[in-house]
Amino acid sequence: MEQPQTIEIGLVLYPGAQQAAVLDLSDLFGVANRMASSHLQKSESPLRVTHWQQSNAEAAPERIFDSGSEFDSGSEAPSVLSALILPPALSEPVGADDVLSLSEWLRERHADGVALGSVCAGAFPLAATGLMAGRKMTTHWAYAELLQQRYPDVHVDADQLIIDDGDVITAGGLMAWTDLGLRLVDRLLGPTIMIETARMLLVDPPGRERRYYSVFSPRLTHGDAAVLKVQHWLQATQAKDVALPTLAAGGPCPRVAAVR
Repeated sequence: MEQPQTIEIGLVLYPGAQQAAVLDLSDLFGVANRMASSHLQKSESPLRVTHWQQSNAEAAPERIFDSGSEFDSGSEAPSVLSALILPPALSEPVGADDVLSLSEWLRERHADGVALGSVCAGAFPLAATGLMAGRKMTTHWAYAELLQQRYPDVHVDADQLIIDDGDVITAGGLMAWTDLGLRLVDRLLGPTIMIETARMLLVDPPGRERRYYSVFSPRLTHGDAAVLKVQHWLQATQAKDVALPTLAAGGPCPRVAAVR
């Protein structure tokens, strides 16, 4: 019988990333993990949290922390990287030139089917990837004008707390890591685990959930890389308001072509 895969969520420690938010998100997912393990009545953890960091500006990020190692008994359980989160920053938002290698790595992971998320100033390294061109994203209201100036092809909507496009999730406020974290728990582990995690952390998500989250949130944890690529292309196309006749006429779809 094939061993079930562990869902991996990666937190990216880009230059200036707020360490407190990284640790808080790790704790939130840790609580969700315990809740899910209890429901499943299994010793294996369904969720794995990893931290990624570059050794230098030209290098690709590497894992510097893996929550799975806390329970490793000698054999590493298979895992699938499902999401990467760019946490907030308290310093001046990073510029595109400061994260060139990171941007390329994020684009590659996204092409592999990994969902990308940002909180507050984490919107800047996300926008630097070019993946948000023609799409909507949110950030802290204090950074909205600067983000729009640096990336004029992005539709910045700082009035929204969270914008969920399925393959990309952006959250606005400095403390909105709770909203993004719970949204991912809901998607990856289900609403029951999300609600129990929120209760344990004394966070109340229901009022925000219906008002700010997108209506369409497809399942992205099925493990089929080819289908994930098509899902991401469809969601990106929808976000850019491409007309249906264009799609019907066989508009460009590089990712679809790549998996044929």
